[in-house]
Amino acid sequence: MGIPNGTQQAPMLKQAKTFFTDLWGLTRPYWFSEERWVACSLLTVVIALNLALVYIRVLINLWNNDFYNTLQNLDQSAFYRQLMRFALLAASHIVVAVYQLYLNQMLQIRWRRWLTSAYLGAWLGNRTYYRMQLTDSGTDNPDQRIADDLALFCDRTLNLALGMLSAVVTLGSFIAILWGLSGAFPISISGHTFSIPGYMVWFALAYALVGTWLTHIIGRPLIGLNFHQQKFEANFRFALVRVREHAEGIALYRGEANEMRHLTARFSDVVRNWWAIMKRQKRLTWFQSGYSQTAIIFPFVVAAPHYFTRTIQLGGLMQTASAFGQVQEALSWFVSAYVDLAEWRATVDRLTSFYNDTERSRLAAQDGDGIQVTNIAQPNFAVERLNVALPNGRPLIAPTDVTLAPRSSVLMTGPSGSGKSTLFRAFAGIWPFGSGTVQWPAAARVLFLPQKPYLGVGKLRDQLTYPAQGGSVPDGVLNQALLDCGLPQLAHRLDEEQNWAQVLSGGEQQRIAFGRALLYQPQWLFMDEATASLDDASETRLYTLLRERLPDTCIVSTGHHPNLARFHARRLRLEHDAAGLGHLIPEQLSEQCRLPASPKR
Repeated sequence: MGIPNGTQQAPMLKQAKTFFTDLWGLTRPYWFSEERWVACSLLTVVIALNLALVYIRVLINLWNNDFYNTLQNLDQSAFYRQLMRFALLAASHIVVAVYQLYLNQMLQIRWRRWLTSAYLGAWLGNRTYYRMQLTDSGTDNPDQRIADDLALFCDRTLNLALGMLSAVVTLGSFIAILWGLSGAFPISISGHTFSIPGYMVWFALAYALVGTWLTHIIGRPLIGLNFHQQKFEANFRFALVRVREHAEGIALYRGEANEMRHLTARFSDVVRNWWAIMKRQKRLTWFQSGYSQTAIIFPFVVAAPHYFTRTIQLGGLMQTASAFGQVQEALSWFVSAYVDLAEWRATVDRLTSFYNDTERSRLAAQDGDGIQVTNIAQPNFAVERLNVALPNGRPLIAPTDVTLAPRSSVLMTGPSGSGKSTLFRAFAGIWPFGSGTVQWPAAARVLFLPQKPYLGVGKLRDQLTYPAQGGSVPDGVLNQALLDCGLPQLAHRLDEEQNWAQVLSGGEQQRIAFGRALLYQPQWLFMDEATASLDDASETRLYTLLRERLPDTCIVSTGHHPNLARFHARRLRLEHDAAGLGHLIPEQLSEQCRLPASPKR
C-alpha cells in the first residue's frame, strides 16, 4: 500500500472535520444547558479522580524499584515495609476507582436523561414524528435512536474521552521516568559510535505508532459494519413487534409462512452483517492479541543489556519494564479502543442523521409553506383556498373553500381512496402538504376521531379520557360513558392494565372513541369512518346519543354507510375529474332523510 497523496487525503480530512463538527453539535447543548453547573462539577470530580489513578500508578511504579531491590538484597524487614506500602497504595487505588466509576455513571445517566428529553421533544414537537413518517426521510427506527443510541453515545463519549485523557497524562508522567531509566543506547556505524538518549522511549513510540497504523488499516471497515448492524438489529426487532401487534390479522389470513419468510429475511441481514463483523474483528484480534502479548516481553528484551552489565538492579529492570508498559499502553490507546471508537463513530452518525431529519421537518413546518392553521376571533370553522397535495407534490384536491357553522352537521362522502381521510387530516392541521388556510375559532374545543382509535398500553380509564389522565374523571362518569356506548361489560375493568388495542375488537374500540367524545364534549367533532366497524343499529344508537348529549356540537363525518345521511344536514361529495383531481361538491340533504336532534337531557 502506497503513501496517500494529497488528493486521497482531502476526503479523509473532510470526513474527519465533518465528524468532529457533528460530535460538537451533539455534545455542546447539554454542557451549555440549565444543568451545566452540576454537569461540569461532576465532570471535574471525575477528571480529578482519573488523574489520581494515574498518580497512584506512578507511585506503584516507584514502589516496583524498591520492592524488587529488597528481594534481590534479601532484606526481610524492608520487604514487609514494602508490602504495607503496597497495601496502602492498592487500597487508595480501589477507593478512587470505585468512586470514579460511580460518579462517571451518575454523569452518564444525567446526560442521557437530558438528551432523551431533548430528542423526544424534537421528535414529538410540531408533529415531527408524523411528517417524518409521511416523507420517508430516511431515518429508520427512531425508537432505537432515542432508546439505544443515546445511551451508547453518552457511555462511549465519556469513557473514550476519559480514557484518552488518562492516556495523555500517563504518557506525560511515565515518559520522564522511562527517559531517566533508559540511559543511552550506543550504536556503531562505520567505526563511529553514537548514543541515543532515552532509547526506550523511542522504542515505545515506534512500537505504538506501527501498532496504531496497522490497527486502523485492519479495523477501519468496522465503522460502517457497526452502523449497519445497529440498523439491521432494529429492523428485525421492529418486524417482531409488528407481528405481535397484528397477531389477529396474521392468524385470520393464515399468514404465518409469509411472516416467517419476512422475519427470516430481516434476520438474514443481521446474520450476514454479523459474519462480516466477525471476520473483520478476527483479523483485528489476531493483531491486537499478538501486539499485547509481545508488549509484555518487549521491554525486558530491550532493557536486558543494562541489567546483565549490572548497570541497573532487578528493581530498576522491573521499574523500567513497568514504565515502558505504561508508556506503550498510553501510546497504544487507539489500538485497544479501536472497536469502541468504531461503534461510537457509527452511533454519532446515526444520531446526527436523526437530528438533521427532525430539524428539516421542524423548519419545513415553520417556513410558511404548506397548509397554514390559524386561530381567529370568529364563530365559524373555515378553510380558504385549501389545496391538498401528496407528499411527492402531486395535487390531490383542487383549491376548496368550506365554512362550517356551530351546531351544524356535515357528511363528507366519496369513493374509497378519493382523499377523504387526507382532507380530514388537513382539517386537523396534521397534513402539511398543499397550500391554503385552515381557520379555527379561537379557544375552540376540537376532537378528531380516526377510523382506528389510538389505544395505548395502560389502564382502561386512561383510554377513555385520552389524552387527559383518567384519574381526573370520577368512576361514575366513566362507567356511565361505557354504559351509554354499549360497553357495560367493561365497567368493572377501569383499573385493569392491558394492551387494549389487542384486547378489544374493532367495534369496541370505536365505541371507546365515542365515549371519549361524550366525556370531552367538544364544540367541533370530526369523525373519519368512526362507525366503519359497527352495524347500522349500533351506528344509529351512537349518533342519536351524540345529538342528544352534544346538541351544541358541530359534527363532521366521513363514511360510506347510507345510514349516515340521516344525521347530517349537508353533504360534501368528493369527486375526481379526468385528470384525477378531486373537487368538493356541496349538497343539501333532504329534511325527510335527517333524524331530528333529540332534546338535551
